[in-house]
Amino acid sequence: MSEKLDDLVSLLALEKIEENLFRGLSQDLGFRQLFGGQVLGQALSAASQTVAPERKVHSVHGYFLRPGDARLPIVYQVESPRDGGSFTTRTVTAIQKGRAIFTLMASFHGDERGVSHQTPMPEVVGPEGLKSELDVALEHQHLIPEAVRESVLCPKPIEIRRVNGYNPFNPKKSEPQQYIWFRAAGELPDDDHLHRYLFAYASDFNLLSTAALPHGISTWSPRMQVASIDHAVWFHRPLRMDDWLLYAMDSPSASGARGFSRGLVYNRAGELVASVAQESLMRERNDGI
Repeated sequence: MSEKLDDLVSLLALEKIEENLFRGLSQDLGFRQLFGGQVLGQALSAASQTVAPERKVHSVHGYFLRPGDARLPIVYQVESPRDGGSFTTRTVTAIQKGRAIFTLMASFHGDERGVSHQTPMPEVVGPEGLKSELDVALEHQHLIPEAVRESVLCPKPIEIRRVNGYNPFNPKKSEPQQYIWFRAAGELPDDDHLHRYLFAYASDFNLLSTAALPHGISTWSPRMQVASIDHAVWFHRPLRMDDWLLYAMDSPSASGARGFSRGLVYNRAGELVASVAQESLMRERNDGI
């Protein structure tokens, strides 16, 4: 496991400070505001630690209520509204400075046999030979604000390779659709729960940029105010974060300063392992910046 991936696994493990109460440190990505995927992954980790291990998360629904501060730790309070014969439900509130910044509801289910079907995997090129996001950033480092350049150009725990060749530093108008391969940057232990909350962390990358594609704008633009509003994940089949996954994303709509994006995630064998949906704030600022 790489040092950065080891740090991320430790970040998502959390410290148990009381029954149903956990504390997590924050990840410095070069911005004062917290990365939404971190809060999502940590909240799911907190919920998973209160559930019988044979039950695995199958759906997650979260709302980002306030911007989080990346300089401060986060407290996660877990409540248990249901422990049923087949399903377990948990609600988690993420707290900073005494105020809720994020709330999550997660449902867990044990392995069960049943009917099975899926949408076929898109026919796209594999990840081999594609440039990573880090490669693209290094090629355009002169366009990255100096205050965050070091954080952007350092090694990452999640490796991302775009099929479409989108350049966030020089955006061009295109169809609201992109295909991205991603995986953890190293081998991981055989822990289904770990793979799922690492996936939750990574699932927040690039959905917002998909909604920006038809408009030729970038989340890096100082005129754009962007943020995740909500985020939902459905886990369909077992997955491994240390092998390549294909994220097939599209954005059916943007209006009212909000963009809606969704994604289907496949493993290398073509199995649909998860689905994701997100609505994001996409506000063009007119304050003279």
